[in-house]
This record gives sequence, C-alpha cells and structure tokens, in this order.
Amino acid sequence: MKAALYRRTGGSDVLKVEEIPTPAPGPGQVRVRVALSGVNPTDWKARSGATARPFAGSEGFQVPHHDGVGVIDAVGAGVGAERLGQRVWTYLAAHGNAYGTAAQYSIVPAGRAVPLPRDVPDELAASLGVPALTAAHCLGDEPAAVRGGTVLVAGGAGAVGHFAIELAKHAGARVVTTVSSDEKAALARSAGADLVVNYRSPTVAEEVKQFVPVVDRVVEVALGANIDLDLALSGPRTEIVVYASEPSDPLLPTRRLMTANAALRFVLLYGVPGAQLAACVSWVGDALAAGALSALPAHRFPLASVAEAQDAVEANVVGKVLVEPPD
Repeated sequence: MKAALYRRTGGSDVLKVEEIPTPAPGPGQVRVRVALSGVNPTDWKARSGATARPFAGSEGFQVPHHDGVGVIDAVGAGVGAERLGQRVWTYLAAHGNAYGTAAQYSIVPAGRAVPLPRDVPDELAASLGVPALTAAHCLGDEPAAVRGGTVLVAGGAGAVGHFAIELAKHAGARVVTTVSSDEKAALARSAGADLVVNYRSPTVAEEVKQFVPVVDRVVEVALGANIDLDLALSGPRTEIVVYASEPSDPLLPTRRLMTANAALRFVLLYGVPGAQLAACVSWVGDALAAGALSALPAHRFPLASVAEAQDAVEANVVGKVLVEPPD
C-alpha cells in the first residue's frame, strides 16, 4: 500500500510517501481502507518532535494521523465478521500504533472504528475524531452536563470550537463564542452560536455580560491570552476546561481564581479514561444521527502532498485539512 510515514522527527520534509506491505489486523483489530484522513495540530506536533512519543511496535516508522473515514475490509481474531464492509470513522488511530490514517489502509482497535449513519458525508466523518471527542470531553462527556446552561467557546471557528458549539447546542445549552474575524464569525454563527464576539474588541467582556453575566463552562484554547475574559465571566459554578497548550506556560492569577471559586481543568485526549471516552463517542454518534454536526470548509490534499497538508494545519488555515489516499 501507499503510505505517508516518517522515520525520525523534524520538519515536514521528514514525511515520505512510500510503498509498504499492507498490514493485516491483529487480535481485536480491524483494517480500514481509508477514503479521507483528517489532519490535526497534534499530528504535526508529534511529527516535529514538539510532543514526540516513541514509535509503536518494531516497524521503525510512524504513519501519522488519527482521524479518518473508510470501510472495514478485514478483521482480526475476536472481531465479528459482521463488521466487514462497515463504513466507519476512526479516532486515535496512530496512538500506540504505527499505522495511522495517512495511508491507503489503517489498522485500529475495533472500538476506534465507529459505524457511521448512511447519510454522513466523508468530509464530516473524517473531521470528527480528535476535535469532536475533545469538544465532548471538555463539555463534560454527556449532554446532561451542559443542558440548560451557558457555554463560552474560545475560538469558535476552529475544529474543536466548531464541534463544541454544535454539541452544546445539541445538548440544549446556550453558546457564546469568540473569534478574530468576520470570516470566522460567519462560521461560528453557521454552527449555531447564540452570540459571537470578536475577542480583539476592547469591550468584549461587556458585550458578553449583556447576554449573560456568568457562564457555566468555558472551552478554552488559549488560557494565557483569555484568562482575564474567562474570569470576568466566571462564578462558583464555572468550570474552565483547557485543551491546548501555548508556547510558554501562563502565570495563573491564583487569587482571582479563588475569588471566583472557579474550577480549572486541563484535557489531553490520549489520557481520557475509557468509560469517559466511550461516553464522548456515544454523544458524537447521537449528534451525527440527529444531523446536529456539520463539516467545516475543507482543504483537500492528495497523499503525495501530505507535507503541505500538515504545514497548512501548522499555519492555522481556516477550515479542515484532509488528505486523500489514492484508490
């Protein structure tokens, strides 16, 4: 099969597209013929060495990317034959596994290949994985955690922010989101946000307070930059959930956090306990079935241009970057 891979960390030039043996699924695994592979910031960070992890197994290479959509064409021991031919979306495909989704075929544990409703388009299915599950976990793992409350989503036009808006609305919450441009504001409104504000406005806190004086939950992408706004909208029920790191660790205003009685929590999807992750998968699946989730504008790259695709994600392109393996 053709696969994008790297044998050492570094710039995007370490990515090569090679012909390698098509892997067979082991016990408890399935093989997915990949139609589209979704690219996330975690992919280029792992490849660059910024968040390097040891290569899985003895292959000596890593096929990147966790997210994708495709059809199961082979199953390993212990997996029922009824899964053959299922169209699925994948998550955490490259976690502890050499064969991520940037290839014609990916090998994943059976539970990480989730059956899709028939009418979900490939571009949406390949975009779920890391962003949608991160959003669901930040929101509390299940709809009841935010139902009837108000959520502030920082960066509502990013992939996590986009799904956080849609999942929160699906759960029955009100959503405020911050963006930095008219283009991003349009995307956030399309996702269903009740209030969209430009975080560069000197009156952003006042604009939000006119809508709601205190929020129940913050889904935060840049704690250092946004902590003043978060605290201005926080009270004893507020939970600030941070899912992204910054180049340098912010100084925490401990006294102000104490005064607000706000809770501050940090999330990394790789370490989420299995039961909570399963709840997130269930929530995303229910929202998909209800038609509550939508795709961001897509930027599609052929597998041969995987380096350019990862560079686009690193450059914070607006929309979702997808890689298309050859047939």
